[in-house]
Amino acid sequence: MTTSITNAAALSALIVLRGVNKESEITQKHVASGYRVETAADDATYWSMATTMRSDSSNLSTISDALGMGSSKVDIAYTAMSNAVDLVTEIRTKLVAAREPGVSMDQVNAEITALKEQLKSVTHSSTFAGENWLLNTNTNMPAKNSVVGSFTRGPSGEVYVQTADFPAADSLLIDTANAGRGILTRDYDANAYWPDGTTTPRNYYLVDDGSTIPAGGKEIALDENTTSADIDDMISVTDAILKTVTTSASKLGTMKSRIESQATFVTDLGDIIDKGVGRLVDADMDEESARQKAVETQKQMGVQAIAIANDASNKLLLLLE
Repeated sequence: MTTSITNAAALSALIVLRGVNKESEITQKHVASGYRVETAADDATYWSMATTMRSDSSNLSTISDALGMGSSKVDIAYTAMSNAVDLVTEIRTKLVAAREPGVSMDQVNAEITALKEQLKSVTHSSTFAGENWLLNTNTNMPAKNSVVGSFTRGPSGEVYVQTADFPAADSLLIDTANAGRGILTRDYDANAYWPDGTTTPRNYYLVDDGSTIPAGGKEIALDENTTSADIDDMISVTDAILKTVTTSASKLGTMKSRIESQATFVTDLGDIIDKGVGRLVDADMDEESARQKAVETQKQMGVQAIAIANDASNKLLLLLE
């Protein structure tokens, strides 16, 4: 029905055109921003989930950086400990050579002294980011060395940071505060490895680094008065030290592998979370592009519909002339 007051057809076409224009604005916004859900007004549930997941992804990125630093600390400690294994092995070899008749004790001792100085140098230089897992200079030794390993989110949304811990005593080679805590500076009772039928301790230590509380036994060193029995004791003690250092290197190697695995997992987890966020809020550009073309077509059709409705009114006016 057509009246002179209200053009119902034109109004209907106008309402449709407004809806199409609104949809066109939304589609253009999605295409321009790349997001299907950009703000809470778009979809409060998805926006909230995506925001939390982005926070987790950011936390994982920080964890990844911390793992990189922790990995460097462990790498340095492991490399130094492996080097210490080689040096202690060489010292044991020199002691075995000193057991041969006619060998110059002073010459062998000079070589052993050089190896011990190298042990001290390796230990003191194994520092990264202000931490040295092989050396302690403090009166109170820390119970453990830690690196950031991961984080978990609790049921109420709370975040807990988890660490990978390594017992400090297992990697401590030299302690300048208390020699009794260092693997290389503490006393070892040769009677425990080379019994002589008595309970009298025969204590030896390998390295003297001027500890405030020194070791109470003899330093593993040779001179012309050193007896074969003394050398046997030193060989036994050095072998015990070598086993301890080897075990420490093995534990550090295990932790090194653990951190590398965790770093890979954190990276993969961050990628998965980012992908999940994309599924929640990212716009499907193929779909949006197709919708934009369809909306443009609808817009053109709406404009034509209004033109047709208006043209009908114009024709009616001609009849009234």
